[in-house]
Amino acid sequence: MTDARLSDFPVDDLISREALADERGLGDVVRQVIFGRISTQVAFFVVVVFVVVAILAPWIAPYDPVRQSILQINKHPSWDHWLGTDQFGRDVLSRMIHGSRNSLIFGLLSPVFAAFFGTILGVSAGYFGGIVDRLISRIVDMLMAFPELLLAILIAAALGGSFWNIVVVLTVAFTPGFARVARASTLAVKQEPYVEAAVAAGVSTPLIIFRHIVPNIAAPIVVLMTLWSASSIRIEATLSFLGIGTQPPNPSWGNIIRDGLSNMFATQWPIVAGGLAITIVVLAISILGDSVRDVLDPETAR
Repeated sequence: MTDARLSDFPVDDLISREALADERGLGDVVRQVIFGRISTQVAFFVVVVFVVVAILAPWIAPYDPVRQSILQINKHPSWDHWLGTDQFGRDVLSRMIHGSRNSLIFGLLSPVFAAFFGTILGVSAGYFGGIVDRLISRIVDMLMAFPELLLAILIAAALGGSFWNIVVVLTVAFTPGFARVARASTLAVKQEPYVEAAVAAGVSTPLIIFRHIVPNIAAPIVVLMTLWSASSIRIEATLSFLGIGTQPPNPSWGNIIRDGLSNMFATQWPIVAGGLAITIVVLAISILGDSVRDVLDPETAR
């Protein structure tokens, strides 16, 4: 019997049957996520409506969201002002429409940045191990000692409330969670036969990481990114409510509620509108996130 060498076999042929069996097209995954249940269809429709409203805000808002009028102070809902006006005479509906842009941008942008940086840190720690793993793990553990909201408040108080500062705040707050998930997934994938075969065959480290590691840990990262989009919107609203998020006169759902709270005995509509918008969007994104988890990572949903 002649001895077979590892190099006689293509590395790609050594991918496990389990990985091959779970291959699905992007269209199949999207259909399962959106059309799997009635609740996810409704949630998807709600998110799409809010995104379209945010994109078309300058054209569909009936009034300038920062324009004040002493003659329109604390008006109740009417045909001219569907959600009434606030203590400065600003149209609440127009501020809600424009405020959706800030809330949704932060909710969608920050988890993407956090997933990018967290995956880099987690894959580096899990694949290289040693001093790299210990250093990254200690930094991640230190950051995770603080709840996301508390960490966001501390950083926002230090940096201020500009647009990019809020993006940085939310990115830093969510990055440790992505790093921990990516590290755990990398440690598991690194033990797979096809990765060991690629290492033995002399495949370069960057190629192993981007061809074999990252694609096989993408599912839990995408699930986490979807679920934390809702948390990002909620935290941004909290920061704006506390006065360290989006700064007046620029509208955000959080500072709309804050302005309404100081004037709640004259009109309650800013509080009601802002609270309902946050609740509906966060609930819809959470339902979509659960659906993404059930489709991409069914073992964790059991």
